[in-house]
Amino acid sequence: MTNATDTSALVARRLVADAILLGGGTNTIVLQGAIDVGPDGRILAVGPEAEMGENFGGAIHRVGGLLMPGLVNSHAHTPMVLMRSAGDGLPLQRWLTEAVWPREAKLTPEDVWWGQTLGSIEMLRAGVTTTLENYFHEETILDAALITGQRVMAAGGILSALAPDNADFSRRVGEVADVFDRLHQRVDRGYIGFSPHSAYDHSPERLAEVAVAARERGALVAIHLEETKAERELVLEQHGRSATQILSDSGALEGKVIAAHGVWLDDADRALLGAAGAAVAHCPQSNGKLGSGIADVRALLDAGVTVGLGTDGPASNDSLSLWDELRLAPLFARATTTNPEALDAVTALDLATRQGARAIGIDDVGELRPGFWADMIRLDLDQPAFQPGLDGELFSHVIWAASAEHVTDVWVGGSHVVAAGEALNVDRYEAQREVARRAEGLRNS
Repeated sequence: MTNATDTSALVARRLVADAILLGGGTNTIVLQGAIDVGPDGRILAVGPEAEMGENFGGAIHRVGGLLMPGLVNSHAHTPMVLMRSAGDGLPLQRWLTEAVWPREAKLTPEDVWWGQTLGSIEMLRAGVTTTLENYFHEETILDAALITGQRVMAAGGILSALAPDNADFSRRVGEVADVFDRLHQRVDRGYIGFSPHSAYDHSPERLAEVAVAARERGALVAIHLEETKAERELVLEQHGRSATQILSDSGALEGKVIAAHGVWLDDADRALLGAAGAAVAHCPQSNGKLGSGIADVRALLDAGVTVGLGTDGPASNDSLSLWDELRLAPLFARATTTNPEALDAVTALDLATRQGARAIGIDDVGELRPGFWADMIRLDLDQPAFQPGLDGELFSHVIWAASAEHVTDVWVGGSHVVAAGEALNVDRYEAQREVARRAEGLRNS
């Protein structure tokens, strides 16, 4: 397993900025602030530079601009950059069967590696420092993301199409379990989970088998849930209960679970998820593009469900930046409820950072405070989007006007992985050429 970023070689540093947005469910911004980062890549102290002390023993870097927590993508299928924009305009099931699955069936581990590499570069350049990947070839995905410098939860995909009988299914669950046992948190910035596709793809008995393997390891289960109305109706017809109830009955909700989409959940489903401490990945742009509907985020939060934001795959979004989700989540919540207070800007940012990290089982990412990993991004404030720079309005500018183009630098675990808008650990242009060549082969073969 390659691990390109060696945090053991880091030294203590102080980053001094014009402004620091702390996150953590507040709109607090420290002007003329500084962040001290230890040799282990964790934050030692944050505050106004004038109050940080003059005897700091490490290097001092005056970076200017605004520092803020890196964004967390809580649901992605990043190697699908190889299929970006495929099947545009098709509803979900036709999109999968006609545009996506035929190409995915031809993927090699090398294809997946290059797709994840380019997608991780795209995310890092947009300030997305952590991603949850739901895909097969999970060890390959882990390797590619770590080389770019990104923090990654690689949830091994378990699909019935690749495991047609129970023996194949058990073998696949065992493969993911083996990767977890060997690599989960044993490599810097790397985590492993289980990703059975959905309750309409797998029987309740199979979901129970995954749940046992995950609970034995304290591992995350990432699953698609109630993405479309047709999916909900199919499960109800086949099993006489909702997919959420099936997860509960199978024991999956007794462990760590994040369910992607949750568009067609009802109040009883949300109550089950909330009582179990489960999470939902809200993917407003992908759900909108596929015509699936809009998840009721306000109702999820009121039910005690942890909510993160996800891009979904680049074939159904088609961007991996997460800035659109950061805006669309409160916009859709307000539009569907006709209530401008349905989801405020502070909560929206929290979903994209701290809560998104918690949703995928990482509790020391997404906030700039002592003890947390120094996963942070710099925005260039010398841009029209941040004017007028009136007192008290900078936070709103970040939520409503900022975008990926304003991200100049990125640090993950204290390591500088993007500078002046370009990835430092990998050759972006080589990755672009490889993905273009391989995508053409998948389409034409």
